[in-house]
Amino acid sequence: MDEFETITEEEVQDIREALENNSLATAAEKIQDYFNQLDHITLNIAITGESGSGKSTFVNAFRGIGDDDEINSAPTGVVETTMEPKSYSHPKYPNVQLWDLPGIGTPNFKADTYLQDVEFKRYDFFIIIASERFRSSNVQLAMEIQKMKKRFYFVRSKIDENIRAEKRKKTFDHDNTLKTIRDDCIKGLQEQDLTSPTVFLISSFDLGGYDFPLLEETMEKELPKHKRHALLFSLPNMTLKINEKKKAALQADIWKMALLSGTVAAIPIPGLSVAVDVTILVKEISRYYMAFGLDDDSLRNLSDRTEVPFEELKSVLNSPLNKEISADVVIKLLTKAAGGGLMLLEYLVSNIPFFGSVAAGGISFGTTYSMLNSCLNELANDSQNVLMRALQSEV
Repeated sequence: MDEFETITEEEVQDIREALENNSLATAAEKIQDYFNQLDHITLNIAITGESGSGKSTFVNAFRGIGDDDEINSAPTGVVETTMEPKSYSHPKYPNVQLWDLPGIGTPNFKADTYLQDVEFKRYDFFIIIASERFRSSNVQLAMEIQKMKKRFYFVRSKIDENIRAEKRKKTFDHDNTLKTIRDDCIKGLQEQDLTSPTVFLISSFDLGGYDFPLLEETMEKELPKHKRHALLFSLPNMTLKINEKKKAALQADIWKMALLSGTVAAIPIPGLSVAVDVTILVKEISRYYMAFGLDDDSLRNLSDRTEVPFEELKSVLNSPLNKEISADVVIKLLTKAAGGGLMLLEYLVSNIPFFGSVAAGGISFGTTYSMLNSCLNELANDSQNVLMRALQSEV
């Protein structure tokens, strides 16, 4: 999937040229630089709106935690609880920061100076939240953001509350209710001279439902390529589509990791390739595990949201990788995959001039590529099993 290929064509060409010129160290260095860059990509998301619109609850839900998390959650309440811009790091991806901004129109933050007061330049995009109709201050803010050439998204929150209230009526129709709310929001924005507005209907207590998947897709498309990974992996696993997109993004990196392994294998130092392979595999498999939300904290948060017992979610995990991801486990997997002779075979082959280097690199490339694919498939399947179990209980 090209949208997740954050390494540029020029960088790929540089790696190819280094390999063709037999400069394995240069090729390995370039690949390592690419992964170091991935680890340091920042994403700053501003969440703003009027007092009581559900900003803080949205900040918490986006990061996959509940309002009652005393350590990590943004404080919520019926009155304005955000007195100054405050950042909340993602619990797994600290370079992703969600900024809970004070409500527009509060005494210390007037709409006409709001962007300067909250230091708008630091944010990649803005999410403007309202729990009823969008007011003139929301529109004014959106127009100012537009002038600054930043992206913004209108989110109508607390849709679950509206649905619950409408369900009491005999004439209740789910789709018509959503259409009425959406049309009313759009009409209100148009009346304030905003052309072709889009409004996303969201429930922070059910991010997988309503318009959040569409909001996620829109944000992703409009972000620079190198920031799409950061957004995607920071999202809680709430739909099968997001699960599949995470798998595709992780799969797009496997060849690069395998190539890094292959370049090291061509250097005739006993044990070097196996040591590097183990490091690569432990790091990547751990990345898969965290991205798919298979750690206990993520499963407990999912359990709280869906009211499916934690142990029931754990019971559908089949991969042994869920029990432990360590150097010892990976070495056992490598030994099993290579029939016990991988280190010796690579060393013997790499000592044959030219051909040996190519062959040793090929052995290591193939082993790493195959193992990462296999582990990714296992953990992706487990993640799908967990999600299916959680979703079945909600139907």
